[in-house]
Amino acid sequence: MNADAPLLLISERLTEPRAAQLRLELPFEQRSRSRFRARLQSGEEVGVVLTRGQILRGGDLLLASDGRVVEVSAASEWVSTLRASDARLLARLAYHLGNRHVALQIGEGWLRYSHDHVLDEMARGLGAELTVEQAPFEPEAGAYHGSDHGAAHGGDAAHGGHHSGESGHSH
Repeated sequence: MNADAPLLLISERLTEPRAAQLRLELPFEQRSRSRFRARLQSGEEVGVVLTRGQILRGGDLLLASDGRVVEVSAASEWVSTLRASDARLLARLAYHLGNRHVALQIGEGWLRYSHDHVLDEMARGLGAELTVEQAPFEPEAGAYHGSDHGAAHGGDAAHGGHHSGESGHSH
């Protein structure tokens, strides 16, 4: 790649289906950002500048500054996948993970989150069958999707004002 070549800019999300010429494979953490640099599968470097509060999902289409269409795909990353045949246990696991504001993907009989050994121990203690694996991670958008209170806010200062009568969490 030529170091003097201008950076390809991606700043528009397409809402209508179009044929993609390029592919951008990203982990969830990067798909949660509105501004970042990345490399297309072709090796070309891009700068992504999107409206804040949007999470890119596998299959989303973006428009590059040169008119080419870029398809987003979810990269495989280290995740913990919990399985339970008992719906009540699965609901308990989802409750406890949600109470910790963990970004969570929900499937038929399973839950998935970014691998974390502390959460793994909690899940095992509750009775979950747990597998640590590499897989695409597409968590739920969350009740606050579209605002600054994203699914993975990480305990930021803006969070405190959303629960009236609370001075902090007592998880």
